[in-house]
Formats: sequence, C-alpha cells, structure tokens
Amino acid sequence: MRRPGTLILFLLLSFLTIFLFLIDLGVGSVSIPLNEVWNAIFGGDVSIVNRQIILDIRLNKAIVALLAGAALSVSGLQMQTLFKNPLAGPYVLGISSGASLGVAVFILGIPLFGASGIDLPFGLAGAAWAGAAIILIFIGIMSQRIKDIMVILILGMMFSSGVSAIVQILQYLSHDEALKSYVIWTMGSLGEVTGRQLIVLVPAVLIGLALAIFTIKPLNLLLLGEDYAVTMGLNIKISRNLLFLSTTLLAGTVTAFCGPIGFIGMAMPHITRMITSNSDHKILIPATILTGAITLIISDIISKLLVLPINAVTALIGIPVIVIVVLRNKAITV
Repeated sequence: MRRPGTLILFLLLSFLTIFLFLIDLGVGSVSIPLNEVWNAIFGGDVSIVNRQIILDIRLNKAIVALLAGAALSVSGLQMQTLFKNPLAGPYVLGISSGASLGVAVFILGIPLFGASGIDLPFGLAGAAWAGAAIILIFIGIMSQRIKDIMVILILGMMFSSGVSAIVQILQYLSHDEALKSYVIWTMGSLGEVTGRQLIVLVPAVLIGLALAIFTIKPLNLLLLGEDYAVTMGLNIKISRNLLFLSTTLLAGTVTAFCGPIGFIGMAMPHITRMITSNSDHKILIPATILTGAITLIISDIISKLLVLPINAVTALIGIPVIVIVVLRNKAITV
C-alpha cells in the first residue's frame, strides 16, 4: 500500500488535531456532547453552565496541551539532530533541572528562612523559568568557547547532576507540606495555567516555533556533519545559539508553567520520522508540531478519563517508542 502524499498527510494530521482538541473540551467530570462544544466556541446554542465549563475551565487546558505538545516535540527534534543522538530530549541541556531548582528554591528554600512565600506575578512558573534560564545562560557561555557539541552535552548533564544534588538537600531540609507541594509540581500538570499566564506562554511558544522554522536549513546541513556544514557556509556558532534559544523558549516555557512533562520531546520526533519517512526538516518540523500536539491532547484526554497524572500517561506512551527506537537502531547515532 502506498503512503499518502505529504499534503494529504498534513491535512489528516491537521484534521485529527482539531477533532481531538474538540473532544478534549468535551471530556471531563461532566461529559459534554461534541455539538455543544462546537456551539460554545462559535457562539451557537448551548446551556450557560456548559458554556462556562468549556470556555472558563477546559479551554485554557486544551490550549496548553496543544502548545506544550508542539513545543516539547520540536525542541526534542532540534536536540536529536544537533547532538546526533536519538535519545536526546528537550531537557538534555539541563532545562528541566534548572526549572526544578527554581521551584525547589521557591517552595522548599523560602520556608527554611521563616518566610511564608513570595507573591510573584507568576508564582511557581516564574521561579521555574528563572532557574531554567540560569542553567541555559551557563551552557550558552560555555558553548562560546567549546566547539565540540558532545562536550557541551556532557556539561549539561554535569550541571543537571549538580542541580539535582542541591534540590535533594532542600528536600531533605524542608517541611512536609512544602515537600508535598514540590512533589506535586514534579508530576506535571496542564490545568494549573491561568489566563494571565497563558498570555505569556502563548507568545513565548510561538516565538520559539518561529525560531525553529529558521533552523530548518542549519538542521538539514548538520545532518551531514559539522565539517560539511561549514564548507557549505553555515556559521556553526550562530546556528547553535539559535537552536539553544529556540529550545529554551519551547521547553523552558512549558516546564516553567506546566512542570516537567517527560518522554513527549524524546519520543515524538521518532514517530514523526516513521510516519513521514523523511529526514528533511522542512517536513519534519511542521509534522512534529502536529504529532506532538495530537499526542499530548490524547494524553490529556486519557488522564482525565482515568484520573491519572499527565506524566504517567506520557511515560506509558513514550517508553515503548524509545524501546523500539533503541532496538531498531542498536546505536545512539541518528
């Protein structure tokens, strides 16, 4: 059986994204028919209660699932190509660890000094964002002096280990209530993003995706090796920094506002390569945006139906994909 053309594939993925988005709005403790979901969004006839449930409660979460899935998946694709490692994910440079440090300081560190907390405009999200940014600044500074991309990867892992040690110390010293709040954040959540936070999340993710579009040519050249890319006129330093910036905006923003959501960034680029049978990032990036959004929306639907943490669902979806990739490749080189 022949594979559908690229245009047909994108049309199918787009339709599936919209359909699942509407389904997500209807699923929850109160089930709402699809036609009422449609009417609530486009101003049709629907009960006041159902309209409020959809527009005031579920719409934000569905938008976050859509954007977070796209952002994590694209950042994972960028890191896998840059590091030539199929097991690289959006948190490979220490973004997740940096975010965890920011949240740990906010939740666990502040009470140790007798304070009840700091009323920041974005609370935990702001703290996570700051922590992720600090780690990426250090990595960015080091990348200016180091040409070997694998050394930068190792440095990112070292930073992550150091940050994890600090977080563990804060956990050991913290009070039970603060520790519980931190553990809940580490589970990840799509439903805690407020309308005010969404005003920051949406443009940040869209800018990160726009930057990812500008990395299409560099990523295609990097597939053939850095030496070849240089001979073709690619500025490795500028391209690397652009990729770091895009990944920071995508994965850093999602981690800041939603907590660490695992396996989506690592698994979805592989699924996209399988269904497109293509290595051209001109096709891979937009396809990955759609497949990532679809997968996290499905994960959100499952988590609501089974009352499970979103991270548990994404792990159950992502782990089999990673196992298949390892068995198929029998190597760590893309």
